Amino acid sequence: MNEPTHRMHRRQLLKAAATFGLMAAMALSTLGDLFASSSPSESPSDPAGNKPAVKPNPLKPPVQGSIPVAFLVSEGAVVIDFAGPWEVFQDVMIPGRADHPFRLYTVAETTNPIRASAGMKIVPDYTLENAPAPKIIVIPAQSEPSEAVLEWIRKSTKNTDVTMSVCTGAFVLAKTGLLSGKAATTFHGAFRLFAAQFPDINLKRGARFVEDGNLATAGGLSSGIDLALRVVERYYGREIAQKTAYEMEYQGQGWMNPGSNQVYAEERVSTDEHPLCPVCQMDVDPATAPKSAYKGKTYYFCSQGDKAQFDATPDKFVDAGKKP
Repeated sequence: MNEPTHRMHRRQLLKAAATFGLMAAMALSTLGDLFASSSPSESPSDPAGNKPAVKPNPLKPPVQGSIPVAFLVSEGAVVIDFAGPWEVFQDVMIPGRADHPFRLYTVAETTNPIRASAGMKIVPDYTLENAPAPKIIVIPAQSEPSEAVLEWIRKSTKNTDVTMSVCTGAFVLAKTGLLSGKAATTFHGAFRLFAAQFPDINLKRGARFVEDGNLATAGGLSSGIDLALRVVERYYGREIAQKTAYEMEYQGQGWMNPGSNQVYAEERVSTDEHPLCPVCQMDVDPATAPKSAYKGKTYYFCSQGDKAQFDATPDKFVDAGKKP
């Protein structure tokens, strides 16, 4: 499959840098010392005590051809949620291989243009009916899925190596029923809502990403980059993933430690001086925010949608705030 001209030029530049860039080679050597492992069969250790931070769990790439990666998009798809993993997969280079190891394409209900976050216009490559069968599915935060979209995810996931969500894309994946009884994570501001809507899913607060079988869920926004690098590592090993991160000038190391989002494990505390929305835990302005009274207390919300969620099942959100 031919790549766009700009990607070919970029790829040639990256190969030239890998061949002639002595400083790059030295930097990669330093990275290897810092990360202390270049084998896909080894696990990194957490800072606290030499326990594996993530299991190797390798995936077998095809003997020939590229790995098809479908990016499922719809109105409001959050750009970094899909653009971050897209960049990761497109930047992977395998020594001695001329073709690209991942084949990337977008999928939507129709090929009509959609507007992603902040108005980015995207023309999807394929519809649900004619999209190539994926081995990886990436589901970013986006609009409410139709039953056709959910059924496409269910059917396609029967044959994927990884079906991954990013941020509140976890809600889309959860609505398929595939996450029922499994572990997952999502954007920290959606923890309460996710737990209320999907009590049968084991929500992991403070996880950068969670893997359960061929399903994987990333936390918010930039967490998708880490999960994508983790997928690269599973296919091609630690060294290839490190080189990919290096070429991207990505310094994050969350892809080697799925528990590295602990800063979000503790819920923020709402006070009279600094009230928080009980649904999403974001700051609110009592002077302008929608509000509801419940059991003698006034709650403020960052949107009418969150107020409606609270009003429908207030106990779920009030009780959630009492949990550790």
